Amino acid sequence: MIVTNALHPKPEQAMAFFGADDGQPICMVNLLKFKDKATYADGSEPELSGAEAYARYAAGVTACLAAVGGKVRFGGPVTGLLLGEVEELWDMVAIAEYPSRKAMMAMVQSPEYQAITKHREAGLAGQLNICTRDRDQ
Repeated sequence: MIVTNALHPKPEQAMAFFGADDGQPICMVNLLKFKDKATYADGSEPELSGAEAYARYAAGVTACLAAVGGKVRFGGPVTGLLLGEVEELWDMVAIAEYPSRKAMMAMVQSPEYQAITKHREAGLAGQLNICTRDRDQ
């Protein structure tokens, strides 16, 4: 199995993902890997860690999720691995719920979301996003 963290989906990934909207709620499992030091595009705040920069994004994304009817289901640090093997563990797991893929798209295109993405970019080395849903749906 090849595992590659990324900051943004490839255009074909995004088109396939958002094009498959069936109007049903989804949860996105985010496996997050932080940079040691934040790297803002303008060079500001070099004293911040990647985790601190991402925490600024996380604080703002809660309101963005709520604006489209979503919510944070879980967020916490990775503290160990019981089963399996990876070269390097992720730093944090976050799970966000959206009413639909269309709602997720609306959120990521909103000016409010776009205003906080600089903190995500500054703090993240990469991540995996895994889409799932409750079995009852």
